[in-house]
This record gives sequence, structure tokens and C-alpha cells, in this order.
Amino acid sequence: MNIIIRHIFTSVLFSILLSAAIISITFLFFPLKEWMLIWNEKLGSVSYLLWIIGITIVTGIIFGVTIGVYWKQRVYEVERDLDELIKGKKLAMSDDSYREMEQVRHKMYELQEKMKKQVELSQRLATERTEEREKGLQEIVEQERTRLARELHDSVSQQLFASSMMMSAINESNPPSDQKMKDQLRMVEKMIHQSQLEMRALLLHLRPVALKGKTLQEGIEELLRELTQKVPMEITQKIEQFPMDKGVEDQLFRILQESLSNTLRHAKATNLSVLLIVRDETIIFRVVDNGVGFDMESMKTGSYGLQNMRERAYEVGGTFKLVSLPNQGTQLEVKVPILEKVEEQND
Repeated sequence: MNIIIRHIFTSVLFSILLSAAIISITFLFFPLKEWMLIWNEKLGSVSYLLWIIGITIVTGIIFGVTIGVYWKQRVYEVERDLDELIKGKKLAMSDDSYREMEQVRHKMYELQEKMKKQVELSQRLATERTEEREKGLQEIVEQERTRLARELHDSVSQQLFASSMMMSAINESNPPSDQKMKDQLRMVEKMIHQSQLEMRALLLHLRPVALKGKTLQEGIEELLRELTQKVPMEITQKIEQFPMDKGVEDQLFRILQESLSNTLRHAKATNLSVLLIVRDETIIFRVVDNGVGFDMESMKTGSYGLQNMRERAYEVGGTFKLVSLPNQGTQLEVKVPILEKVEEQND
């Protein structure tokens, strides 16, 4: 039931009960000999009793509307502030709050500080885990990944490239006269091309996942530069220079690797855009392609890669948003709040 209607109903009922109680007490001390006198007594052309009932109901409605509107505004303020908290925004300081709402707003400020500390703790833990992971990472694992990537690049990748060139030469310079055979050769050429994309995505996964002393900006630029040399795709980037925690850098870099791998394997995109900026104390990381996209409803259960990227964003206290439509491309966006360090706050 609407809050205004509820207050109107309550106020009218209370007014009627109060009026009935007052009239009953009055008649108790000043009894009437003939009750019909009340009904016969008229004010104007309307019975005095109906005037009493009408005034009671109208007073209750006015009182109920006033109280209902008042509390609806208060509930709206609380709902708006809670919505700001959910979106990760700071609550605006209010000097004209009603006294009865001061305690509620005070609790929301405490909740905001608690959420801020939890996000800061999550980022600190992610940073510590990243540093421990980098310290404890066995050198033999990195060497093996590098060796495997090098061998795949020098052998399988080169052979796929040579096969692709040969098939292109056959299809363009000396195509068979049989249409069925021609279609089969075209299909083989497409399969080889898809295998090249799969191989590039695999090599992208095999590359070292740690930034190894580089900033996130340097790692992104190096990765995109390497991708430009190997993939016929127009790549644009807007990378701003600003410091961030090591844990945030590591997770965003891994999200970028996973996103690029999905683009190479599935998107069939010709344009790719990467954005890394900071606005309003928030890191905004966005990857957009013009590929084939996919149906969001069919991906609600989530693939492992998407779920993995979402968990990495949540691990550093950020938000993860993915928008895609069939034949209209895909946009991935991660937002991470920048928090003050505890040491800076103590200073």
C-alpha cells in the first residue's frame, strides 16, 4: 500500500475514533433525553451529526496527506542515499536534515566508511597476494611457459602461416575448375586462418602474466604493439599515466589478456579500442570491439573466462560491466575506486 494512502487511512480512522470517544464522554456527563435531537439538529440544510462526521473525515485526510508526504520525502532521501552507496559514490553532507533522520544518516555514514575500509582492505590484500605470488613464482615455470610459447611460434605458428600463404596462392592463381573442390579449398583456407587466430590467442595466454617491474600502462602498450604486428586489426588506445596499487595493476592486466584472447578467438573484429583513464577518483578500464558480439541472455550462466574477469574486478573492490549485442560488437568496462592510503590519512 502506498505510504500516503496508508497514512490517510490511519489518520481518518484515528480521527473518527477520537471524535467518537470525545462525543461518548460528552454524552456520558451530559446525557440526552432524546437521541434523535442530534440528527434533527441542522446546520444549514445538513444534519449537525453529518457535519461532525464530515469535518472529522476531512481533517483526517488533510492530516494523513501531510504526514504521508512528509514521510514519503524522508523515505525517498534514504532510498536515494542508499542508491548512492550501492553505486560506490560518496554521500553528500546534508545540513538541513530533519532531526528524526539524523541517526539514520549517521548510520549510513558509518556504513559508507565501513564499505570504504572493506574495499581498501580488499585492494591491500590483492596487492599483498600479488607481491607474494611474484616472489614465490618459480623461475622454472616462467622459463617453461616462455620456451613453449617460443617453440609454438617458431614451429606450429610458422607452419600455419606458410599453409595459409600456400592456400591463398592456390585459390587465387590456380583455382580448380570444379566448383565443389573450389569451395572445399576456400573452407580449408578459412580453417587455417581460424587456427592462426587460435594460436595467437594461445600464445597470448602463454606470455608471462606478471608485469615484471613494468607499470600497467607500459604493459598495455607493449601488448597492443605486439598485437598490432601480428593481427590485421585497427587498434586505438587512450592510456593515461597515473599511479595505482600493484594488485590493481595485476588484475586489470589479466582482465585485458583474457579480453583480447576472447576477441581473437570469437569476435572476428576489425577494430579494437582500449581505454585506461582516471575520473572522479575512479579508474576506468574499457575494451571495445566491433566484432560479431553475442546474446547476453544465452551467456547468463557465464563462461569461465567472463566469470574469471568478473571475479578479478570484484577482488580489487571494482565493478564489472559487459554489454554485447549480436553483430554490434562487445564492450567490457571495469571501474575501480582509488582510495587514500592509511599512512596518508594518518599524516
